[in-house]
Amino acid sequence: MMSMATENCHPNAYLSTIRNVQRGLRTRTLILNVLENGAGDPKTIGGKAQLHYRVVIHHLRLLKTAGIVEQKMGNRPRVWGLTGVGQKRLVNSH
Repeated sequence: MMSMATENCHPNAYLSTIRNVQRGLRTRTLILNVLENGAGDPKTIGGKAQLHYRVVIHHLRLLKTAGIVEQKMGNRPRVWGLTGVGQKRLVNSH
């Protein structure tokens, strides 16, 4: 059963490999909402989500480990985008 605060989080913000505290869930939700509108570098993502650069990097790495986001290689600054894995899980579950 989910708490009311968890219900407002992005479905991919919950990561099974870490302890999910509300602040982390909210932060990942902000990042994922920005990325749903297109890939971006950490500075741009942080600006749109009103998060510090280091916080964005930390959560992008967590999301990358879970396969939710990917780092586009060859770009400077590094550009991050959604992999579509979360959507595939939703589609396959129905």
